[in-house]
Amino acid sequence: MATVKFEDALSRLETIVTELEQGDLSLHESLKIFEEGIKLSKSCLKMLDDAERKVAILVQDTNGQKRLEAYSVDEDAGEPHLSA
Repeated sequence: MATVKFEDALSRLETIVTELEQGDLSLHESLKIFEEGIKLSKSCLKMLDDAERKVAILVQDTNGQKRLEAYSVDEDAGEPHLSA
């Protein structure tokens, strides 16, 4: 799945829920968009988790002072990396 913005993914998820709730789709189409929704949901959860880790890093306290550090996620390992 290509990288998608959080807001776009959330909007598409809302559309999927509406379509599924209407019940007008065939079983095949319902399963197809349900699968898309699961993938989008996992993607959103990962983006939220990454954002939460970034915020935690940005507000870490060192000697009573707030400090900011560069943050990036290693796409292969999914681990954050800090640079001083």
